Amino acid sequence: MFTRIVDCTVKPEKKEEYTQRITNEVMPILQKQPGFVDCITLTSDTDPERVVAISFWNTKNDAERYHRENYSRIMSILEPALQNEPRVHTYNVEQSTAHKIAAGKAA
Repeated sequence: MFTRIVDCTVKPEKKEEYTQRITNEVMPILQKQPGFVDCITLTSDTDPERVVAISFWNTKNDAERYHRENYSRIMSILEPALQNEPRVHTYNVEQSTAHKIAAGKAA
């Protein structure tokens, strides 16, 4: 399994708009992507404008295909609510109780 972590800052006055766009526009797109498993969105308890989204993919190739084919579309949906360009990091998932993955069995 593979994950993409997207870290961004939302404009304070656009927080509700951002949440609505994620729910109504972004999640339906993600759910239709080949290899998409799950997405978790987190907000900071000390900096309410900071948002981290963690998406899980069956394979690195699935995540890379999504990035090539749909990431710019997602960013165009969210851009009006963002303060800056999101930072994207990728990782192999080594362990997850939620996804029943043990170290050495990922991917």
